[in-house]
Amino acid sequence: MDHIFALDMKVRDYECDLQGVVNNANYQHYMEHTRHEFLESLGVNFGQMHEDGLDAFVSKVTISYKKSLKSGDHFRSALHCAMRGPKLTFYQDILHTDGSLAAQGEVECVLVKDGQLTRGEFFAELLKDVLR
Repeated sequence: MDHIFALDMKVRDYECDLQGVVNNANYQHYMEHTRHEFLESLGVNFGQMHEDGLDAFVSKVTISYKKSLKSGDHFRSALHCAMRGPKLTFYQDILHTDGSLAAQGEVECVLVKDGQLTRGEFFAELLKDVLR
């Protein structure tokens, strides 16, 4: 998979459940943090977007869990994305240091401007040089 952005991270003890592996909900946190950092890398601050009347909302999340992460594990959270009509879809992978897949996600986002659903123009313009 051709990722356009990646972020290296480390599992913290409190992210694990009784079985000693990362709780499933934390993978979604990792993915969200990666999306926000990706936007920052493009010069867009999520908080400033809101101040400007632009709010990105997740409309759908699908995550497949493959091989659990454990406390102290280092991993890479990577993504690529595509516009699908008004939606920006992120394809995200959580990878062990050996490259094996820990989790794989597909996250659809929509953009609302001043309370009105948009056609995704902001994302399309922002990503015009990034998207395939």
